[in-house]
Amino acid sequence: MSRLSRIMQTRLERGIAPFGLTRLMWCVLTGVGDEGITNPSELADYIGITRPATSRLLKDMAAKGLVCRNGGSGDGRTIALSLSDSGQDVLTRARVAVDEMHRHFMTKLSPEMTAQFMHALDALSADEHERLTKL
Repeated sequence: MSRLSRIMQTRLERGIAPFGLTRLMWCVLTGVGDEGITNPSELADYIGITRPATSRLLKDMAAKGLVCRNGGSGDGRTIALSLSDSGQDVLTRARVAVDEMHRHFMTKLSPEMTAQFMHALDALSADEHERLTKL
């Protein structure tokens, strides 16, 4: 599993690098842009990294003009995340490379094998809540 993970990770990184993205940046773009996550803590949970790591990542992405960190509603201490126009554009353009990477690997499996594989991944990751400082 470790070897396959690294192979897939390397292919993904190679595909999104031309857009100035890392894997974690891609996770932020999809979390905010596709899943509608607007809270940094929820985004940390979605990605599976610590809140301080998420904060550093968001700061970097805001400096690059990919995400907006706006004051949320309430007492002024909350932050509401959104994608900038540039972030949405990068998400759309990079998705082509990510989809191609997925297609590359998933066409190696029959539909039945894919279902079994996904089921096995779900079983292996069930009840695991480890937060990582980096991926």
